[in-house]
Amino acid sequence: MYIFLYYRYYKPYMKNSTEYKMTHKKDFGHEKIEILYEDQWIIIINKPSGILSCPYPGSHSRTAQGVLEEMMRKRGTLNSHHKPLVVHRLDRDTSGVMMFALTEPAQKIIMNSWHQMVTERLYRALAENPLKEKPLPDFGLIDDPLAFNAYNVGFVPKAGDKPSRNAGKHEESVYEKHLGGKNGKQEFKTVPARTNYKVITRGKAYTLFELSLDTGKKNQIRAHLASKGYPLAGDENFRAKSDPFLRLCLHARTLEFDHPYTEEHMKFEVPEPSEWKDFAESEKSTKTAEWLKPSGNSQSGRNIRHNTSDERIRSENGNTTRMTGKQKNHMDFIQRGKNHGR
Repeated sequence: MYIFLYYRYYKPYMKNSTEYKMTHKKDFGHEKIEILYEDQWIIIINKPSGILSCPYPGSHSRTAQGVLEEMMRKRGTLNSHHKPLVVHRLDRDTSGVMMFALTEPAQKIIMNSWHQMVTERLYRALAENPLKEKPLPDFGLIDDPLAFNAYNVGFVPKAGDKPSRNAGKHEESVYEKHLGGKNGKQEFKTVPARTNYKVITRGKAYTLFELSLDTGKKNQIRAHLASKGYPLAGDENFRAKSDPFLRLCLHARTLEFDHPYTEEHMKFEVPEPSEWKDFAESEKSTKTAEWLKPSGNSQSGRNIRHNTSDERIRSENGNTTRMTGKQKNHMDFIQRGKNHGR
């Protein structure tokens, strides 16, 4: 029933990759959360890929926070003073170790001291190798500042990138806070972002990275690696060509911290799927994701270029047609957020 309602009411706004997973991923809409640790102040979980960390205005999707509330309600431990509260987030399609506070005082202490109490956060990511860009060294720092588009998705802006002149009304409240400029000329505001990386395995078509963050900006790892020619496998937003595991290949592997009340040093680690390393080492070439292949009368977002001035789409064969509302929702996320003056 859940999948039927989701498909009926949200399909017009769905990415091609999400629509494909809905019919091919066995646990879609029923992802399970594993509790790694719980005491009276905090709870640590292993969040699966495909579920939001917490609700946002207007969303009716399942969330890790909501699932935890239901689990606690069934155990009889949920009340107005003891419930899961957000202290940090993982993207919907990112899996891994995540912390929630269980009381409002604990939430306040953790959020106010996060950068002092957390001693290490490590991620693993499987990325497609660059086609044109120079390969990254075995380790280093990516410190390009990030901008945000009309959908609040982070990206590394290039020289000459300009904001869209006609963001829809539903986008303005999110979009305009990321814009600046003088004399009527809007520009993207940028925020500092620093990602440390180390290559774990470098294969013919894929590279497995380990990453740590000096800053915790939205979409930071995905945007930074994609800007260097390494889109994460399964990441439609950042133009990945492959989806070998029917998920975004980004995993929060390690969370190490000093307990906010007991001061005990704690470390939780959940390895990424072992298949990621095996896949990188297998020397296989990239296989085009099924959701990128043309099917029926749908069009892949990769084959659409958007002209914000006349709301037309131009396919790679040169034909031009009027853009429909559904096609607007599937166009490339960065192009929706900026206008190159075409």
